[in-house]
Amino acid sequence: MIQGIGIDIVELKRMKELMERQKKILDRVLTPFERDAFETLSEKRKVEFLAGRFAAKEAFSKAFGSGIGKDLSFLDIEIHKNDKGKPFILKPLSEGVHLSISHSEQYAVAQVVIEKTGK
Repeated sequence: MIQGIGIDIVELKRMKELMERQKKILDRVLTPFERDAFETLSEKRKVEFLAGRFAAKEAFSKAFGSGIGKDLSFLDIEIHKNDKGKPFILKPLSEGVHLSISHSEQYAVAQVVIEKTGK
């Protein structure tokens, strides 16, 4: 049974402008683990990565039912990828959480589905 579904879309141009204006955006959105992965990327991929993680965390917060705010921050949510490159949410929940991130020339979009578990 599904507990929640969330989706979010981010304009890459807007994210690039935000990165240029607000240097602290990286520290507000990316965990140290995610920041390490970010630093290895080309400039174009950095924008896609940040936009994708931002969209994924927003989508998770919507599926979780709280939104980003007092009870759940961007840094509470950490995204990893498996050995084939498929992204997954490691925390605050991982069991029963499904994540998909996609990019185009202009957008990054993410969808999260959270299943009810037996716990």
